[in-house]
Amino acid sequence: MSGLQDLYQTVIIEESRERRGDGAFADGTWTGHSHQVNPTCGDEITLGVRLDADDCIESIGWQGDGCSISMASASLLTDLLQGKSRDEALELIGEFRGVMHSRGQREPDVERFGDAVALGGVSRYVMRVKCAMLSWVALEDALRKSEH
Repeated sequence: MSGLQDLYQTVIIEESRERRGDGAFADGTWTGHSHQVNPTCGDEITLGVRLDADDCIESIGWQGDGCSISMASASLLTDLLQGKSRDEALELIGEFRGVMHSRGQREPDVERFGDAVALGGVSRYVMRVKCAMLSWVALEDALRKSEH
């Protein structure tokens, strides 16, 4: 394994333990929320998003249970998308989906994805893509449900 792959694996492990936003779902009223399950492995997440008056993400909270990839992905998403506009968030979700479905042919842009680039290597493992996508799909659904 290369040094960069080792670093990315470390980021995923640390984020799965850190779990930013985890448990916060029960703490507030949400503009939109979504419950998603990965039937392949049983990972699940309930995610809420609160938008401010300018249609920017004020907060993201979630509760979930699953593998380190799905939990790390939710934590990284929470950190990355906080403060972004709805449109920016939906654009990033689309880009992330493109990377995840590329089977390792595309890498996420570090300038746009920050630490979430650590998830890029997951795209090489088709059975794990749904794990990485779970929270992103939940956020996309919650944002669509919160449209005015």
